[in-house]
Amino acid sequence: MVTADRMHRRRVRCRMPRPERAGCAPGTGCGCAAVKAPRRVPLRCAVVALAAVATVDPGWAQSPGASAGATNFPTRSLRLIVPSGPVGPSDFLARALASRLAENLKQPVTVDNRPGAGGTLGTTLTARAAPDGYTLLVMGLNNYAINATLYGSLQYDPLKDLAPVSILAEAPLLIAVHPSVPAKSVAQLVALARNHRKGLDYASGGAGTGPHLAMELFLERTGVRMEHIPYKGAGAALNELIAGQVGVTMVNMTAGLPFVRAGKLRAIAVTSAARAPSAKDIPTIAESGYPDFITTGQHFAVVPGATPRELVARLHGELTRAIHSPEVRERLAAEGSEIVGSTPEQAAQVTREEIARWAKVIRRLGLTAN
Repeated sequence: MVTADRMHRRRVRCRMPRPERAGCAPGTGCGCAAVKAPRRVPLRCAVVALAAVATVDPGWAQSPGASAGATNFPTRSLRLIVPSGPVGPSDFLARALASRLAENLKQPVTVDNRPGAGGTLGTTLTARAAPDGYTLLVMGLNNYAINATLYGSLQYDPLKDLAPVSILAEAPLLIAVHPSVPAKSVAQLVALARNHRKGLDYASGGAGTGPHLAMELFLERTGVRMEHIPYKGAGAALNELIAGQVGVTMVNMTAGLPFVRAGKLRAIAVTSAARAPSAKDIPTIAESGYPDFITTGQHFAVVPGATPRELVARLHGELTRAIHSPEVRERLAAEGSEIVGSTPEQAAQVTREEIARWAKVIRRLGLTAN
């Protein structure tokens, strides 16, 4: 189990993340993990149930806008802010959507990577943008929820200053190791960490990201230690892992699976309840002796909180149309993601629940980023 002394040391490391190594390309770390403890209804099922009861939170209710504005929208280019660098799951999803949105809307759609501070820099930029529908944030929902508690002095109110449009997709997380690490299963990895005199290092896309907290919960659950090495995004963490500078990572499957298929990394397990359809040869943590450890990474789109409801509805319709297009669906499925496509009201309710859920986890683990 995790001792108070151990968590104190880990809290200091999280507050002072090691700078990204020279030569590493910036990446993303917004593949978010929602550890279902206690076990909860899968998101796709919850979305159906929420449809009958979901209501808009007063803090997220958009002010009425001119119907003509929504009808004529858009008349210029749109910007999708990704609060992390290229390579990771949020960037992958945003770029898949951007090309389809541009074709459907007959307007340019750009992806603007704004990494830093666990995703809060790009989130702040979105919260301060004009509420005109031309700026959207695409990021890990649980990273957004984690930041609400992990950072004590955010420059935005996560329940008022941004409005969810839709939970777009979800994918499991993946535990992967460098090929030199002598472990091919969860049991072997746990045994190696327990017997390794100096402990193993594990990389994450940043202190406080979903994969970081999910890995901390995995270590607590298995009773072993690994040293956390945070980087500025999943891409940078994967670069270091591939180079053999660290031994282990937990990363969104969308970001990690291509490197497993290329033979640059070895997959240990995925964190979903069942094996991913796109990688049925990779076992789950649940079937590897820890049936209560089930984790998924969800990604959503949000806009500035004062965006008129007519524009939110229009954006929701366009995002739904884009994500269900055959080419986007196939791209997501190939990397292990599944489409969710919730309504704004459902996304708002799930976000509130995730903020409350992760607040309990963060306080129990004693983590902070300030």
